[in-house]
Amino acid sequence: MILFPPAKINLGLNVLYKREDGFHELDTCMLPIAISDVLEMLPSENFKFKQTGLTVDGDEEMNLVVRAFRLMQKRFHIPNVAIHLRKNIPMGAGLGGGSSDATYTIIGLNEMFNLKLTKIELREIASQLGSDCAFFVENKPQLAKGRGEILSTIQLHLLGYYMKIVNPGIHIGTAEAYNDIKFSTPETSVEQVLDLPIDQWQELLQNSFEKGVFSNHPEIGQLKSKLLEEGAIYASMSGSGSTVYGIYSSQPKLSFSKDYERVFSLDFSD
Repeated sequence: MILFPPAKINLGLNVLYKREDGFHELDTCMLPIAISDVLEMLPSENFKFKQTGLTVDGDEEMNLVVRAFRLMQKRFHIPNVAIHLRKNIPMGAGLGGGSSDATYTIIGLNEMFNLKLTKIELREIASQLGSDCAFFVENKPQLAKGRGEILSTIQLHLLGYYMKIVNPGIHIGTAEAYNDIKFSTPETSVEQVLDLPIDQWQELLQNSFEKGVFSNHPEIGQLKSKLLEEGAIYASMSGSGSTVYGIYSSQPKLSFSKDYERVFSLDFSD
């Protein structure tokens, strides 16, 4: 079985306050994008995990794919498998690659062993591994509230637009990003802003992490400014960084030769 866990970007990200359970209350929209890792799973007498592509540091048992398999095996007593993860999505980049890999591991095991789990059950299991994991159960734009697990579908009218993402290779850890966060409650919610014409988004659709991250890493803020200067209708940092992206009405050229850069069409309307 071969699966393609996609990356995501955040259209707006308001961090409202810190909750009593230690998590943060969020208001955001997440959008799957046309960049993916590759996840191969095969039956195996012993559990095996291999990772190629971009280097992932740390203990193998802490890898979200391995943790997802262990969780599923403990819960459903499934047999061992051999997993090969080809990493294409940069880590610590605000693109949700690790979360996507974990969720697609759960989805793949559900199919491989005919567990017949519903989407609600898949989201519940995925949310145990990370706040944005549940989003990846369905490959479509969704509003996310709570700590990221309260999801609802949203229609986005972006057919015919293009997106450019740029990652400067700077790893932004979650702890670093939240250390400099300033809570805010905008008058207009993310959902309300996204209902407006896209040329009104830049002033209203904010990311609460940008101020702190740009202060610590000015070059990331400069990338965002360059996207706007070259014609992006809307530009922002995704998640807690360090990836920035721009949305364009016509296909932009590649212009950041030293950075991880991709351009693709937004070929959906709902």
